[in-house]
Amino acid sequence: MSKTIESVESQERQSVFSRPEDPHSLFGEILDWMLAPLLFLWPISIVATNHVANQIADLPYDLQLSEQVMAIAKQVKIQGAETSVNLPPPARDLLRSDEEDTIYFQVVTPHGALLAGDADMPRIEPTKIDAEKDVRFRDESIHGEETRVAYLFVPTENPRTPIIVQVAETRRKREHLASKIISGVLLPQFAIIPLAVILVWLGLTRGLAPLKRLQSRIRRRRPDDLSPIHLRTVPDELRPVIAAFNDMMARLEDNLDAQHRFIAAAAHQLKTPLTGLKTQTELALRETDDSQLRDYLQRIAAGVDRASHLTYQLLQLARAEASHEKPLEMAPVDLEALTREVTALCVPRALARSIDLGFEESGTPMKIIGQVLLLREMIDNLVDNAIKYTPPGGSVTVRMLNSTDWTLEVEDTGIGIDKEDRHQVFERFFRVLGTGAEGSGLGLAIVREIAELHQARIVVRDNPLGKGTLIRVAFPIPKT
Repeated sequence: MSKTIESVESQERQSVFSRPEDPHSLFGEILDWMLAPLLFLWPISIVATNHVANQIADLPYDLQLSEQVMAIAKQVKIQGAETSVNLPPPARDLLRSDEEDTIYFQVVTPHGALLAGDADMPRIEPTKIDAEKDVRFRDESIHGEETRVAYLFVPTENPRTPIIVQVAETRRKREHLASKIISGVLLPQFAIIPLAVILVWLGLTRGLAPLKRLQSRIRRRRPDDLSPIHLRTVPDELRPVIAAFNDMMARLEDNLDAQHRFIAAAAHQLKTPLTGLKTQTELALRETDDSQLRDYLQRIAAGVDRASHLTYQLLQLARAEASHEKPLEMAPVDLEALTREVTALCVPRALARSIDLGFEESGTPMKIIGQVLLLREMIDNLVDNAIKYTPPGGSVTVRMLNSTDWTLEVEDTGIGIDKEDRHQVFERFFRVLGTGAEGSGLGLAIVREIAELHQARIVVRDNPLGKGTLIRVAFPIPKT
């Protein structure tokens, strides 16, 4: 058997109830995925808020600068080739009256001649002069301090030579206003974000509460309770998981039931030869006739052989079943060469029963990926089964075919298998009644387990040449 009931239950309890070696918290992962974007977007929000705040702060002060530029432009008088600026000292003092920022203004000709204002203001390159009448804005540095500049082109008789009027203001008021806007927006976030984290924590705790309840229900189960969990009490998101869990429990229950049946059948099969051995031994102990004693000893030896063979087959079946659950070391195997070798080893058994054992090769190396020991056991069971159920004087042919699959055929002229029994011959301990042949009923069960492990298909047919059976095992050709 692949494992005892106790080991199965122990492994299942460990897989369901024990913690993994690498702890993984669903709660922590959801929390990370919710808070990580928030913490990532917060610096971006600060930068965006700062940019928007500066734009908002520029609006009222740009409007004020625009009005000042328009007011100075109205004082520009153009009379022929002469240009003058009528800006009395009180007006200049009013223009510069700002308690927080420094104000600069300038009126120049296109050729750079200063008509009024501050000479050290940055001037516009002639290539950037256009004829639009709207007030425009730009950022400059005056005396090492950032300023906002509003400028206007006052047209003259020559459209290419307008008068340039500029008013500049440092950014202190703007920065102060922008700081107020930023603090008004960001300060509440310092309170909202921790509150959001707390609410997310509480929400996740509340949302994952059904998981805790489900965990408690599973932990309270008895080790032998494999009944399904009712899906109506499970959240929608967990239903696929619980459905898969229920399916696993159902398969585990079927496996355990099969193992219970297998243990009971194996115990019964082992009990029969052991009982016979005990009876023959007791008779031998009371026997005084040497010839009769020898007969008892021969029977004991035959019984030991049967018990040994049964035990060996049980171990082979357990190995084949265990191979489905844990990976084996697979290697390239020449199926035809292996079959020829095993058939040659079976010749003495065939000769002992006066059976003609033959081998027909395909002439093609049949490389598959498989487990040599298990494949050898499968082939040996097929040939031994054919020899065992073929009467003396019959024949057994082992044949290799290279077609759409790599096929192994074992053909005999034995008693045959009725069609109604063919679906049962691969079951454990099943034996066709009335054959008179000795056996445990495990040979073909081992063949099926090993064939399924190698993705091979088994077909049972009547011998096309007459009485007997043909068993065909088709292996898929590996892709190169």
